[in-house]
This record gives sequence, C-alpha cells and structure tokens, in this order.
Amino acid sequence: MNRLSGNRVINGTWGEIWLDGDKVSELTGLEAKIVLKKEDVNMCGVLAKDTKITGWEGKGTIKLHKVNSRMAKILGDNIKKGKDVRCTILAKLADPDTIDAQAERVVLKGVSFDDLTVMNFEMKALGKVECPFTFTDYDFIDLIKPE
Repeated sequence: MNRLSGNRVINGTWGEIWLDGDKVSELTGLEAKIVLKKEDVNMCGVLAKDTKITGWEGKGTIKLHKVNSRMAKILGDNIKKGKDVRCTILAKLADPDTIDAQAERVVLKGVSFDDLTVMNFEMKALGKVECPFTFTDYDFIDLIKPE
C-alpha cells in the first residue's frame, strides 16, 4: 500500500477569493458546499427508507478580519432599498507544496448574502466578520489531480 506523504495535505493559508472581481485580502476562511434536497422513498416489501434527490442548495460562509466596511458598502443601502444583491465569488486554493503547483479553483454564481453584520466588537479582541451566503450555480475551473 502506498503511503500518502503529509506534505500533500493542502494548507488553507494559501486560499484566496475575489468578490465581483475585487481581491478580498482580509479573508481568513471560506466554506462553500452543496446541500442535497431529498425526498423519502418507501417501497412495499422493503423496511429500509430510501431517498430520491429532488434538488440542491448552495450554502457557504466567508470569514474575514474586520479591517474595512466592505460588506456594508455592498449590502447596506441596497438592503434598505429592498434590493437583492447578487455577487460572484472566485475562490482559489494553491498550496505551493502540491505536485506541479496545482490549484483548485471554483466560481460561485448567484451569491446572495444572508445577513449583514452592522456592528460587532469585543474589548481586547481582534475584529472578525462571518458572512453566510447561498448560491445558485458553480463551476470548477481547476481541480487538483491525484498522485
């Protein structure tokens, strides 16, 4: 059995995102995933419950250091005007220790943020912001190939 070398594990330090084309330098983390919507399927003569996929929902969260008012500028006035702002996120993870400097890149489309942190601080604590979102489409641009 071939043993996987520890240096092959991708280091999130090298993650980057662009929000509508602007690099988000204050990024500390990103999670984007697909949640499958399923309906139960019961069959006569079978005790086990089965399921059928009937759709999916894209969900995610951007984690940021609080260094600017980026999200207030994107969402603030638009929320008060009843506008549903949609964005595009390009995410890239390219650990320089991967074979042949491979990268994983994905574009998230139809990104709609779920809330806006208007103000959040705590004495003697670094400022941070979490921005949960949903998205309606995605495309993998680059994938890291297996060894």
